[in-house]
Amino acid sequence: MSDHATDDDATAADGTEDAHIEDARIETRAIHAGQEPDPETGALMTPIHANSTYKQSAPGEHTGYEYSRTGDPTRSDLEANLASLESGSHARCFSSGMGAINTVLNLLDAGDHVVAGNDVYGGTHRILTQVYEQYDLDTTFVDTTDLDAVRDAMREETALVWVETPTNPLMNVNDIAALAEIAHEGDALCAVDNTFATPYLQRPLEHGADIVAQSLTKYLGGHSDTIGGALIVDDADLDERIGFYQNAVGATPGPFDCFLVLRGTKTLPVRMDRHCENAAELAAWLDAHEDVARVYYPGLESHPEHELAAEQMDDFGGMLSFEFDGTLAEASTVVSETDVFTLAESLGGVESLIEQPAAMTHAAIPREERLAAGLTDGLIRVSVGVEHVDDLKADLQAAFETARQ
Repeated sequence: MSDHATDDDATAADGTEDAHIEDARIETRAIHAGQEPDPETGALMTPIHANSTYKQSAPGEHTGYEYSRTGDPTRSDLEANLASLESGSHARCFSSGMGAINTVLNLLDAGDHVVAGNDVYGGTHRILTQVYEQYDLDTTFVDTTDLDAVRDAMREETALVWVETPTNPLMNVNDIAALAEIAHEGDALCAVDNTFATPYLQRPLEHGADIVAQSLTKYLGGHSDTIGGALIVDDADLDERIGFYQNAVGATPGPFDCFLVLRGTKTLPVRMDRHCENAAELAAWLDAHEDVARVYYPGLESHPEHELAAEQMDDFGGMLSFEFDGTLAEASTVVSETDVFTLAESLGGVESLIEQPAAMTHAAIPREERLAAGLTDGLIRVSVGVEHVDDLKADLQAAFETARQ
């Protein structure tokens, strides 16, 4: 396991602090990258620029901002911050994670082909199959942990390989470098949804990916109080193409949402350390529990991709799933009888959340198909928050006991 340190900080020629922020460690860049005190007022925090339009000195001559769908100073600061955290050169923010994913698909043409994981986020599956299929975009869903299966799925018209790692909800870990190589051999883009890991734990661009997608709603916002998405790249031409669709389609965030995410990124490292610490201890406790049939968490040595996760990630994250050893009804009781965990479908906030995919996020899938994909009746997914881990254990223990009555 590596830590989050880079090489020794560079020393600025003029001795100023700002000159070496770019080379600082991620904990420092989370607070400072892309952000400086307001030059007019000295305000430490990025102002919320609540504007729709900007004064021009002459027709077509402006300070860099003309209309807030196209660009906003608060959004620009957030984009610069996210680019730094993800080891990219450019970032674009959107009004939701799905707005970001849609923009990646805007890059493709009718007749193109996509290879995607067979356990991707339900919203990603929905937009690929129920929205873009009508525009002659074909998708093959495969087990992306099986590199041979990915190679076999590639076609001459494949334009995109879409990857999640870890995946939702089975926490499979995909080899980003290997999948990017397969994509590039076929002249396709490789995009990675990095929402579960965050840039604090994993930076896909460093492993060869072309595009990183983030749901800012989750860990980067961190407080369950805003919705947003982002795409980060390390290629100016690709960023220009993304920027065209960002402006043309208009799924852009408001300045207040950007401000909230900037507030969240400042504390991302300390929050993620606690999320990871709690999740690791809770996973070990569940793994030894008599009422639990199986735990899905990359930090467990029993996880099939544990070694890959240790090489590719800086820690194992705050998400885990487990199979309650009981019926669908008993598992439903478990998720309904918690007090510290909240029954809800999102993730990444400071509070712990719990959900049952078979009865909630994956209820529309026929039972036979769901079971074949590994989504059992007793599967429970939890987003482990930053509460005291002993309270989380006690909460689940009480719910287990209630379910057994």
